[in-house]
Amino acid sequence: MNEILAALLARKSVRAYTGESVSAEKKELILRAACAAPTAGNQQLYTILDITDQSVKDRLAVSCDGQPFIAKAEVVLIFCADCQKWYDAFVDGGCEPRLPRAGDLMLAVTDCAIAAQNAVTAADSLGLGSCYIGDIMERCAFHRELLNLPDYVFPAVMLVIGVPTQQQLERPKPERCGLKHIVHENAYRRMAPEELREMLAPQAGRQPYKEWLAAFCNRKYQSDFSREMSRSVEEYLSAFQPPRPEEGGRSKETEDSKKGEERAEKDSDSH
Repeated sequence: MNEILAALLARKSVRAYTGESVSAEKKELILRAACAAPTAGNQQLYTILDITDQSVKDRLAVSCDGQPFIAKAEVVLIFCADCQKWYDAFVDGGCEPRLPRAGDLMLAVTDCAIAAQNAVTAADSLGLGSCYIGDIMERCAFHRELLNLPDYVFPAVMLVIGVPTQQQLERPKPERCGLKHIVHENAYRRMAPEELREMLAPQAGRQPYKEWLAAFCNRKYQSDFSREMSRSVEEYLSAFQPPRPEEGGRSKETEDSKKGEERAEKDSDSH
C-alpha cells in the first residue's frame, strides 16, 4: 500500500490540539492544495475565509453548537459556496445573466467539499490534525451576518486544523461500514432491515441495536441543532427560488422559458 492510500485510510477527525503554531508556509501549502482541487468548469465556485481574528473564532465556537476546541484551533477555514462572484463578473461583462438558482448553489457546495477534502489531506501530510464542522450551516443567517456574506454566498464547509495531542494521535479511528453496504453496483439497492442491522452493528457495539439506534437518532437526526440547520438552510434557499411574475406582466426568466417553448414547438412542427 502506498503512502497516500495509507494516510487516507488512517486519517481521523482531531478535536484536541496542543496549541503549537502552524507556520505560514504550511498554511499556504494547505490553501494551495485546496485551490488545486477538481472544480466544475474550472470556476472554483468557492471563497475560502481564513479566520485569524480570535474574537471571531470565539464566536464560532459558541454558535457552532458550543464546541470550545474551535476557538483553540490554530487554523480555521470556512469554505463558502460562492455564486456571487461569477454573477458579478457576468454583469460587469454585459452578459445580462439570470439570477443564481438552487442548481448553481448545489454545484458550488460540491466544489467546496472537494476543495476542503484536499485541504484535509494536505494538512494530514504535514502532520496536522483536522475536523469538519458541519454546524457552520446551522444558524445560517447569523453566520452570514458575522462573516459579511452577500446574497449568493453560503457557508457550506468549515475546517479546523492544528497540531494533534498525543491522545488524539493514539485514539482509534471509528470503524466504517463495509464496502458491500456502501457500494451498490449499477443502481441503487434499498437495503432490507437485516442488512441495515448488519451494516450498523459495528457502531452499535455491545449495546442492544434498537437501544443504540434510538439514542443515535435522538442525538443526531432528531436533535434541536439538526432541526435548526434544516430550517435555517431552507430559509436561505428561498432566495434561490425562481422569481414570481409581476402583476400584469412576466419575469425575464418566464419570458425566456416561454420563448424556449415556442422555439421547441416550431422545431417540432418543421419535422
